[in-house]
Amino acid sequence: MDLILCHTTVDFDALGAAVGLTRLKPGAKAVLTGGTHPAVRDFLALHRDEYALIERRSVQLAQINSVIIVDTQKRDRLGKAGEWLDLPQLNAIEIYDHHPVPQTDIPATYTQIEPVGATTTLIVEQLQQSQIQLTTAEATVMALAIHVDTGSLTFDQTTPRDGAALTWLMEQGANLRQIAQYVDPGLSPQLEKLFRQSLDLLQGQTHLGYTISWVFLNTPGHVPGLSSLASRLLEVTESDALLLGAEYQRKSKGETLQPADLPVARFQVEGYSPFPVGGLTVEGSDQHYNRQNSKIQPPSKKNLETQTQTNFQPYNLQPSPDTNLQPSTDTNLPNSNAKGEQPWPKGHATETTSTKLTIIGRTRIEGTDLNQLLQPLGGGGHSQAAAVTLRDCDAQTILEQLVNQLKDQIPQPLTARDLMSSPVRTIRPNTKIKEAQRILLRYGHSGLSVVDQIDQLVGIISRRDLDLALHHGFGHAPVKGYMTKDIKTITPETSMADIQSLMVTYDIGRLPVLEDGQLMGIVTRTDVLRQLFQEELNVKQLKVDGSNLKPANLKPANIKPLLASSLWELLTIAAEKAQERGWHLYVVGGAVRDLLLADGNKPLLLNDIDLVVDGFHRSADAIAGVTLAKELRKIYRKVRLEVHGSFQTAALLWHNDPKFGSLCVDIATARTEFYPYPAANPQVEASSIRQDLYRRDFTINAMAARLTKVNPQAQLPLLDFFGGMLDLRSQKIRVLHANSFIEDPTRIYRAVRFAVRLGFEIEPQTREYIHYAIQSGVYERTKAENTKVPALQTRLKAELNYMLQAPYWQPALQLLSSLGALRCLHPTLTLDKPLWWRVRLVGRWLQRFDPKQTLRHWQMRLEVLIADLAPDERVKVAKNLQLPVDSVERLQKLEGWQGDFLESLPTCQLNSQIVHMLREYKLPTLVLIGVYSPRAIRRKIWQYLTTWRNVKAPLDGNDLRKLGYKPGAHYREILDALLEATLDRVIQDQADAKAFLAIHYPPLEKE
Repeated sequence: MDLILCHTTVDFDALGAAVGLTRLKPGAKAVLTGGTHPAVRDFLALHRDEYALIERRSVQLAQINSVIIVDTQKRDRLGKAGEWLDLPQLNAIEIYDHHPVPQTDIPATYTQIEPVGATTTLIVEQLQQSQIQLTTAEATVMALAIHVDTGSLTFDQTTPRDGAALTWLMEQGANLRQIAQYVDPGLSPQLEKLFRQSLDLLQGQTHLGYTISWVFLNTPGHVPGLSSLASRLLEVTESDALLLGAEYQRKSKGETLQPADLPVARFQVEGYSPFPVGGLTVEGSDQHYNRQNSKIQPPSKKNLETQTQTNFQPYNLQPSPDTNLQPSTDTNLPNSNAKGEQPWPKGHATETTSTKLTIIGRTRIEGTDLNQLLQPLGGGGHSQAAAVTLRDCDAQTILEQLVNQLKDQIPQPLTARDLMSSPVRTIRPNTKIKEAQRILLRYGHSGLSVVDQIDQLVGIISRRDLDLALHHGFGHAPVKGYMTKDIKTITPETSMADIQSLMVTYDIGRLPVLEDGQLMGIVTRTDVLRQLFQEELNVKQLKVDGSNLKPANLKPANIKPLLASSLWELLTIAAEKAQERGWHLYVVGGAVRDLLLADGNKPLLLNDIDLVVDGFHRSADAIAGVTLAKELRKIYRKVRLEVHGSFQTAALLWHNDPKFGSLCVDIATARTEFYPYPAANPQVEASSIRQDLYRRDFTINAMAARLTKVNPQAQLPLLDFFGGMLDLRSQKIRVLHANSFIEDPTRIYRAVRFAVRLGFEIEPQTREYIHYAIQSGVYERTKAENTKVPALQTRLKAELNYMLQAPYWQPALQLLSSLGALRCLHPTLTLDKPLWWRVRLVGRWLQRFDPKQTLRHWQMRLEVLIADLAPDERVKVAKNLQLPVDSVERLQKLEGWQGDFLESLPTCQLNSQIVHMLREYKLPTLVLIGVYSPRAIRRKIWQYLTTWRNVKAPLDGNDLRKLGYKPGAHYREILDALLEATLDRVIQDQADAKAFLAIHYPPLEKE
């Protein structure tokens, strides 16, 4: 066992470096030697399960082979784990650090100590050189480490290498929202003083589970950096959104003009005004606030006869029956005479006082938009951070109104019902530890709920609990002795914010969801993290081939023009029927991928759509998908319905339909699957949409868009738990889990097909999984041990069908060969140069001799591949793939035919002899023999197919009758003789033919 040791009171840099090393050294585990920084503690309360961390007490000293130490060079900083450095069996001790320590008391066999801003930078550079792809969680913790240790690249020890490392981590998908939650940039002394003052003046309110805070400050003058103050207040007060208003007075001297040059405007306002301030104007703008319709409007003759300075305060508002805003002239202004004239001469300098208000907003609430909030006042920014500056207005009233408008933006928060996995896998208290671990392995869970005989929840046991029990040799013991009995539970309506709070407060990774005492589902750390990462993705705009790629592409208004109207109507009706029964309906897989990649200017041709019903939150059963399909069958009478009970799926099939064309809509109940042995058909069980997506092949195909309970003006809710959007952006084919190709080798062929079709790349880790699955010999062992291996038989043939009939079959076949994947057909099959030439040659022959594709071209290409094997292996492979009888027969007889052709065809001196021999064979047989024959033989077959088989005699049966030949069996003999003479160029026209007949077949009897 290789261990990575962090120093005591671990900080983010040590944690980030340790996590990175677990990827550089597969199988290594990181150990927190004692204590954590408070921020790290809170971070790990949510993210612990994402990393290869183990408890110090779980380490078995006899199994330690090497030790790697990060972010320290002192033994005493390792706590009790420092004693492990003296173990006699250690073969290596490595140190990675960025602190300039003169010497170390650790007997290291290798050190990398370099003056960079963070130790994590050293590890990131190695990851980048090794082309290792990170998960979002891994990239996030390493980026966070560099941010914290370099002060977000502002500390003196920061180097360009730190910036480059951070850039790469962002490209790997580091979650900026999570980083911002834990990074502390620091404040200037002036801002620190205002910060303390703000904490005293801060006001707050909880709305829909979110904390909204606001504060108003009077400052002596302009204060730079207020945005940092707002960000700090947001973090320290744990607010979800915050508005900070800061106002100060400014004095200015200017030249006052006479009334003839500059009249003063005054307004009468009708109706309610959210801003009870006369004549509010926006600094640096010609816009004025209309109180009636609450919109910023440009000045016009209707509401402002003469434009005045941007800063003014109107006086003596008078009612006006005509308009909301009426200009007027008032002689009762300060310092004016009865005629409205100012007593000072033109050009007299005066000192005026004005106020300047800056409002800065910060929000972490998904669905709110501060830019939209402040834009009407002339401000702007981003959805999560924006600001506006105003002059001479009622500051506190404006701030109050903005708070109310911000609250109106907040959408209904996610609840446990939206996050939970359901149904819950449960066990009894007397279940043995070993059996519980087997269940975890089968279903990929991190914990199990324990229920009694009446299905009441009595405890939870985690993978960590099971590991410790097995470590101490208690695999035979019941789980009731190790399960957690003091359980924190939630209801389906518990908000996500409360769920996060519970997980962090009590450091628990799963919360059972109870409704009326019944276990409805469970929310795990992973569920929360996936939602957090999902929110991060939802605000990103991705680019693929110059087109926008973002969830906004899933707005109904965007999807509807892409699809045929009949298909959109079908999806709408299906969603309505599902919603009536309390189910959710999702479109999943390739259809979601293609919608995200779609060019809005081109219609999208979808011939195969997968729908999944996830109804277990509300009284659905395993046949929910079939039930929905039958409901749609009542509406669409002409559709063919196929039900596959063992897989809990149904298919609606249209063929050459006037509305739908050829369309297949598969409807399934959300399910999980388990492969009893490699390449078998999976065993399926009812499950949740999350587990249904996890069973899929690649991240880009493991996304779902919900069709039910959707706002027509908003995007379809997108579920992307595995980084599918990120891989679409980077054009990568990434498998979901390491054993995917061992369980189902057809996924290798699907990976190749998608990579070539989409122009994507199979990412390096996925390539390694493919190579391992092929080189392990597991497929050969499986075929030897099992008579039925569908993934290497019928399902493999289906993938070959898709690939070899596609326009891109040539690059796909080459990529298959480079991966060694042709070994799935036979261990000795490789695409060498002669075979590659033959496969391309058969394509040219088929294009020439079967342009209308009456033959199965993909099958002929496959036969050419199989024919390259030893004669006694060809039939085995063909039968294993369940090829048609005629195909098996061709491959079986190919060797004999090749011998006959080599022996007989060279002896044929006349064209007629060649035709007589070859016309006994069908086109597929001649093509297969041709590509596997020497050039001389192949040339004669080519001539036969191009020329000789099309030659006809100058005379036919009707001509013979006219010449006086009595109809009968001898017609065939005469016509064959005429054809042979024509082929051998003895005769060339009818005159030659008649002369030929007169000599060889004189008419004996006239009609």
